[in-house]
Amino acid sequence: MVRTQRPRTEPVYQITGVAPGLQQDIAARSRRYAWSMGLRSVCFVLAVVTTGWVRWTFVGLAIVLPYIAVVVANAGREPNRPMPAVHQPVPQRLALEAPRELGAGPGSVRATRPPAA
Repeated sequence: MVRTQRPRTEPVYQITGVAPGLQQDIAARSRRYAWSMGLRSVCFVLAVVTTGWVRWTFVGLAIVLPYIAVVVANAGREPNRPMPAVHQPVPQRLALEAPRELGAGPGSVRATRPPAA
């Protein structure tokens, strides 16, 4: 008997700060680009149909929108939300205290000066 995988009906919860997959990112960027180019096409058609200052506004938008669409479409793979904070304690470095005077502690060696030449 061969089991086929049924589509999931219950929701899948995302519990990590991992970014969406590459396929999802490319699909979202493609949709943004398509919408921008569709808006540019509408501006181009309206520039042909209208007259006066409105025409030049639509011409300007039709010229500028491709640049904006490319910039928006290429702005991908950035994290959408902040990554979860991970607490990493800073290690404490303890230092030994130096004796106040040389040879002040028990078992210390007195410093001797080298003989003068």
